[in-house]
Amino acid sequence: MKKFLKIAAIVVGVILLILLLTPILFEKQLKDLVQKTINENLNAQVAFADIDLSLFRNFPDATLGIEDLSVVNNAPFAGDTLAFSEEVVLQMSVMELFRDSGKPLRIDALKLNRTLLNIKVDSLGNNNYDIAIEDTSATKTSGGGGFEFDMQHYEVNDSRVSYHDKGAGIKLLVEDLNHEGNGDLSAQTSTLSTFSSALVSLAIDEVNYLNRNKVQLEADFMMDLENQKYSFLENEALINQLPLTFDGYVKVNEDNNEVDITFKTPSSSFKNFLAVIPEEYSKNIEEVETSGDFVVNGFIRGIVDETYIPKMEININSDNASFKYPDLPKKVEDITIAAEVINTTGLADDTYVNIDTLNFRIDQDAFRANGKLRNLTGNMLVDMAVKGSINLANLEKAYPLELEQDLNGMVTADMSTSFDMESIEKEQYQNVQSNGIATIRNFSYSSPEIPNEIKLATATMKFKSGNAALQDFLATTGSTDLAVNGNIQNFMGYMFTDQKLKGNFTARSKSFSVNDFMVKEKPSAETESTRTQTAATAEEAIKIPSFLDVQLDFVADQVLYDNLVLKNAKGKLAINNETASLQNVTASIFNGSINLNGNVSTGEPVPTFGMKLDLNSIDIAQAFRDMELLRNLAPIAQALQGNLSTNLDLRGNLNEDLTPKLQTLAGNALAEVLGARVNPEQTPLLAQLDQNLNFIDLNNLNLKDLRTNLTFNNGQVEVQPFDFNIKGIKATASGSHGFDQNMRYNLTLKIPAKYLGDQLGSTLSKLSSTAQDSMTVALPVDLTGTFNNPRINLNMEQAVSNLTQKIIASQTEKLQEKGKGILTDIITGKTGKDTTTAGQTQKKDSVRTQEEVVKEAARDILGGILGGKKKKKDTTNQ
Repeated sequence: MKKFLKIAAIVVGVILLILLLTPILFEKQLKDLVQKTINENLNAQVAFADIDLSLFRNFPDATLGIEDLSVVNNAPFAGDTLAFSEEVVLQMSVMELFRDSGKPLRIDALKLNRTLLNIKVDSLGNNNYDIAIEDTSATKTSGGGGFEFDMQHYEVNDSRVSYHDKGAGIKLLVEDLNHEGNGDLSAQTSTLSTFSSALVSLAIDEVNYLNRNKVQLEADFMMDLENQKYSFLENEALINQLPLTFDGYVKVNEDNNEVDITFKTPSSSFKNFLAVIPEEYSKNIEEVETSGDFVVNGFIRGIVDETYIPKMEININSDNASFKYPDLPKKVEDITIAAEVINTTGLADDTYVNIDTLNFRIDQDAFRANGKLRNLTGNMLVDMAVKGSINLANLEKAYPLELEQDLNGMVTADMSTSFDMESIEKEQYQNVQSNGIATIRNFSYSSPEIPNEIKLATATMKFKSGNAALQDFLATTGSTDLAVNGNIQNFMGYMFTDQKLKGNFTARSKSFSVNDFMVKEKPSAETESTRTQTAATAEEAIKIPSFLDVQLDFVADQVLYDNLVLKNAKGKLAINNETASLQNVTASIFNGSINLNGNVSTGEPVPTFGMKLDLNSIDIAQAFRDMELLRNLAPIAQALQGNLSTNLDLRGNLNEDLTPKLQTLAGNALAEVLGARVNPEQTPLLAQLDQNLNFIDLNNLNLKDLRTNLTFNNGQVEVQPFDFNIKGIKATASGSHGFDQNMRYNLTLKIPAKYLGDQLGSTLSKLSSTAQDSMTVALPVDLTGTFNNPRINLNMEQAVSNLTQKIIASQTEKLQEKGKGILTDIITGKTGKDTTTAGQTQKKDSVRTQEEVVKEAARDILGGILGGKKKKKDTTNQ
């Protein structure tokens, strides 16, 4: 027994060793085989991250896992990813690993996990999935190795398929796809059992027919591989919650495909109609009370090739039906539906849709509609009519709508239209026959995103040809009233194609408050990084609608914006290409007037604006108190009381809420003070300057007719030099400041010499009182710091030095003039004739005495200037 156990242990150990070593021994061989098979069969760039061979994953079968398999197209779709799969699993018998290398490995099962398939057909009919290399060898199939798919089972898990045919205008998206099949696919005939579920979206020519509708199919198929015929056996499908059963087959012929399928709802309950609506909207329909029937049936039968589609007839019918949700008070009654989709020729252009009847009633409000759609794949012909009235408040009382606000108001309509799509697309509205009227009354709308409820008293749309006239639009919200009339030039084009909405409107308001339309700000504890990330999210930014191409002429007795009040405002607003342009907007403001031209654009990732603003004779105190922009451009002007005119040319970037980013502002301004008084106490800068310059009273500052130019860029305001007068003292100022309030300004005061007496001492006494008033010197003043915390530097040393030089020059000039007079007298005396010796001696003594007088006078002046007069020698004892 011990010997047997020992042998058994050895055998088990050897088997385990083989199982462990086999993947290592065969992995490289299989990797080369996969790459060789791909290269020989596909015209594309195929890559994979790794290959894993396991004998334990699906024991006793061997499992080959290919990770991150990608297929990237060559021209004409170069660079496009056709397919990507996180994992492809091939399951086979272990014995296949020991098969002759010249024979293909037989695959028993295939699994595709988390796979993306991206199928494209361009406008020329080229597709990106035809990548198989054509086999031109007659004997190649028998001796090339590779893989042979002889499956019993296959799976597609958590995958996605996208199909986009540009030429046909078809977009099909299948998401959350899970599909599996079981059957002997190696037999000539067999039964294949399948289960599929997915979310399906379908759009044709930008019209959504399915939008993430839940589709499920559990079906058995009879597989006739020899004749390539696949027939429905037992099956049931669910489209949302609508059940359908199918009968018939699909057959693949050499030159075409053959289809013969009939379908129907297995029951006729009107709950089938509610089941068509996605479950998140229809809710639980099991307890809904219904009467009447709802039936869907039809067939699809014929040949499918490049010319023909199957003939078809799809019927949707309901007669005198009703439904009522148990928790809602209202009932929808008198429901009649008669619609059909028909093609009797097999030519796509001959497919048409008839909606003979679509009626329903809630209480006393009845609604009726009918129409026809023909030539669906070509120049589609549309003929429709609607008539009825609906109390919007009753809709959510009869159907479980989940709305953020209650519906209300009465809508009535009586209109018809007939047109072809080509005329709409080419804006040939003379070919459109539309007539009728639609009115809404007593409608109100409220939302957390707006501060006040919007109440629409009435609005009427009258339709004629492709246009619509808006009449009697009367609305109020908060303190705003609004009356609008106008014309929509392409109403049909906007409704049925991708055209922009074009129109011209006039608006009239007694009081229009922009604040009534501003989003309420909510306190938030978000971190700065979170706020930054949120602000950068394009979906959350305010955008000017891209579908509008309209012009609005407006007149308003009063416009309120933040804390600004504009009187008698009028102008034009044009919106196009995500840009709103204001043209010739005029109003009264700050006891003056404003003229505005400019635009705001949200077409680029970073919104921008450009604005030309003319303010005429406005009250300075009001303007700088209420307009933050003016306070940033000229903070010191808050201390002025008077009138101002200015021309501003601004441009820059905007935040997501369309407020200016101050650091991006660029432009220029020209300001003219028409007359103003100064109150230094209004700003720390002027108050401190007034204290430092004790010989100046800034209350006497004269700014009448002052003109200055400003330029600004990257958050800096540059002020060009400008002159003003402070009760006889001329001043020149220039410099710059930032929107962060940091400043660097230079102020030069031309002050009379008498104001520097304390600094000059007795030197100033050398000047006459008249000269002290008339002689001026430049006093440089440097202004730095911020407007609220200024640093003032009076360069008194330079002023004193300059004045001293002026006094020296002045006194020197006087001495020169005095010296010239003495020399003239001397020269005149020398030329006089005197024959007595005493007379000559007297003249010589006179000359010496005058020379000494000149020298002494010079010493006195220079001494006084340079440090004090030297004492005279005492000559009384000489």
